[in-house]
Amino acid sequence: MAQGERRSGRTQPGGIVGLAEFAEEHREALTYDLITRTHYQLEDVGGALSWGSLASFVKNLGTDSALARDLDKATGWENTLRTNAILADIYDLLQVINANFVAYASGGKKRTKIKPYPRPGGDQDKKRMGRGALPLDQLREWIKEREHG
Repeated sequence: MAQGERRSGRTQPGGIVGLAEFAEEHREALTYDLITRTHYQLEDVGGALSWGSLASFVKNLGTDSALARDLDKATGWENTLRTNAILADIYDLLQVINANFVAYASGGKKRTKIKPYPRPGGDQDKKRMGRGALPLDQLREWIKEREHG
């Protein structure tokens, strides 16, 4: 087998060589995690900190680590904030849909005021989405358009 080739057929270097390349590629984030969590630095690897310990450290870092954020940037999913924002938007949309169904089922007698899901950094008491449910005649017209179209 060629040097660094694994049985899986990949030709990426493994072991210390692969870990060293990975550490160099993500040097800033990995250094931050090492210093803040262990008080070691990358310069300590091979001396006070073994390569095996570094490998274990990297494999067991959580999603709250600088390294995880750095890796997420490479994939375009920078962190859970994006996921939380998407979930809040979905929640808000479901609120609107639910309010429209309630208004339709009640014959337009119930109009629900819709409040968006609380998000960080905003004055939640003053924000509202839209004006509530659609008026019944507009909702019926929208449903008829969808049935016949």
